[in-house]
Amino acid sequence: MTARRSPPAGLLLDAMGTLIGLKDSVGTTYAALAQSHGLTVEPAAIDRVFGSIYGQAPPLAFPGLEGPALKGAEINWWGERINETLLQAGAGPAPEALRLELFERFACPDLWRVFADVPSQLEAWKARGLKLAVVSNFDQRLHDLLKGLGLNLWLDAVVISSQAGAAKPNPKPLQLALQALELEAHQVWHVGDSPADEQAARAAGIPCVLVKRP
Repeated sequence: MTARRSPPAGLLLDAMGTLIGLKDSVGTTYAALAQSHGLTVEPAAIDRVFGSIYGQAPPLAFPGLEGPALKGAEINWWGERINETLLQAGAGPAPEALRLELFERFACPDLWRVFADVPSQLEAWKARGLKLAVVSNFDQRLHDLLKGLGLNLWLDAVVISSQAGAAKPNPKPLQLALQALELEAHQVWHVGDSPADEQAARAAGIPCVLVKRP
């Protein structure tokens, strides 16, 4: 018989794939901007290779960096992924100007969508008195994205891997969120959509609920 979980006092929420997602595929945006820089590539070719490249990349985390140094590290990290993606998709190397333009483009809220069930859930959770934190393997652009998408109104804290110096499945981002919410591991659940979410939660001693979106 499975033991029932106690109702949580807070939730640690993943962002990408849990709360928000892209309106169009990565390949669609990459191909359109690449065209403006004289590179021709099919969106489908980019989509075929991007997932693997992103999955095999080192953690998007930079211990000890802050300010301009941190932003520079974030731009360089994504620039390497962009360049490798375009090379493997057959478009050739990505000019530095294209790398920066793509980095800035994905900071725009109009490229993203909030999943339809999310606002009502966040509102209901806050009405019940739960503390809410986003914990994401992303960079500083997420702060403005959450604000631009109107989700920051419900959030008590946002922890991103680049600033935390560690990325899920490392439990550190979740532990930093606990500190921000002033809660213990047994008082929260982690809601995510990937094995990394599940592994990080297990390592932190936090129950995990996985969202399986189509």
